[in-house]
Amino acid sequence: MRGPIAGVDPLLAPLFYSFQMAREDLALHTAALSQAKLWARPFGLTPAGFHIRHIAGSTDRLLTYLQGRELTAAQLAAMETESGADEPTRAQLLEDLDKVFRDAEAVVRALDTATLADARTVGRKRLPTTVIGLLTHMAEHTQRHVGQAIAAAKLAAALP
Repeated sequence: MRGPIAGVDPLLAPLFYSFQMAREDLALHTAALSQAKLWARPFGLTPAGFHIRHIAGSTDRLLTYLQGRELTAAQLAAMETESGADEPTRAQLLEDLDKVFRDAEAVVRALDTATLADARTVGRKRLPTTVIGLLTHMAEHTQRHVGQAIAAAKLAAALP
């Protein structure tokens, strides 16, 4: 319900809306979190910080599949360490997320909508999908983890 996006085909706009909302919601709901609370595990939940990092990593990987390519060694290594012990700051997480989103938006802006039904594969098992299937999954997966990040952030904020 945000209206048209200049230079973006209406068929591709839902991904852009998902990214806009993710940027806004994650910034808003993590603004008051300390570094410790960003990475807290309230009631054993996955930390809000992890969800933000995972959104960036999964978007990067899905973008690679969208382009019909395989993951690089660096992407595979990053995936393996996504839930690692390091705890980037909120600013770094949001900056990394924004960069991945901007990269994805540039690729998607250049897509020809005539290719939306073109076949693609995902993962080591080469699961079958299409260009539109990957775009839809990117948007849906982003929103799923935004919701989890918000829930974790709200619970962490309530911790003493």
